[in-house]
Amino acid sequence: MNQSGESIVGRPFKKRNYRPAIIILSVVLIGIIGWLSGKQGVEDFDAFDVTILPLMNAIFNSFTFLFLVGALIAIKKRNVDVHRKFIYAAFCTTALFLVTYVAFHYLSPSTPYGGSGVLAGIYYFVLITHILLAAAIVPLALTSVARAWNREHERHRKIVRWTMPIWLYVSFTGVLVYILISPYY
Repeated sequence: MNQSGESIVGRPFKKRNYRPAIIILSVVLIGIIGWLSGKQGVEDFDAFDVTILPLMNAIFNSFTFLFLVGALIAIKKRNVDVHRKFIYAAFCTTALFLVTYVAFHYLSPSTPYGGSGVLAGIYYFVLITHILLAAAIVPLALTSVARAWNREHERHRKIVRWTMPIWLYVSFTGVLVYILISPYY
C-alpha cells in the first residue's frame, strides 16, 4: 500500500468491519457448545462407533498445535506468506475439530472421568482451564485474523501476543484431555 491508501496493484484498499461477524460467530459457537454440554446424546445411535470422534478431535488438535508452531516459527523469521498459510491451516483443522466435537457431543452422552487422586486433580485443572480458554480463543483468533486482513499490523501484533499462546495451550490441552479421559470411553 502506498502513501495515498492504494494497494500496490493500484486499487484502493478498504478496511472491512468484521466485528459483527466475529460477535455472531463467537456467540453461536460458544452457545452451541454450551447447549451440548447439557444434552444426553441421541438414544440408540448405532450408525457408527462415535468413540472414534474424540480420537479425531485429538488428531485435529495435534495438527492445529503443529500448524501454530509452524506459524510462530515463520513469523519469527519474518516469512509472512508461510505464516499466513500455517494460520489458515490451523483454522481449517480447528474447524474440522469443531465439526467432530459437536457431532460427538450431540450423538453421545458426556463421558465422566473415572480417575481419582492427584491425577483427577490434574485432569480437572487442565479441563477447566482448557474450557475457559477455548471459549476465549474463538473471538481472539477471529479478531486476530480480521486485523491482519485489514492490514492493521500494529493492532494485529498486540492481540496475537495473547492469541498465540492461548491457542497453543488450548490445542495442546485438548490432546492432553483426550489422553487422560480416553480409557473411560
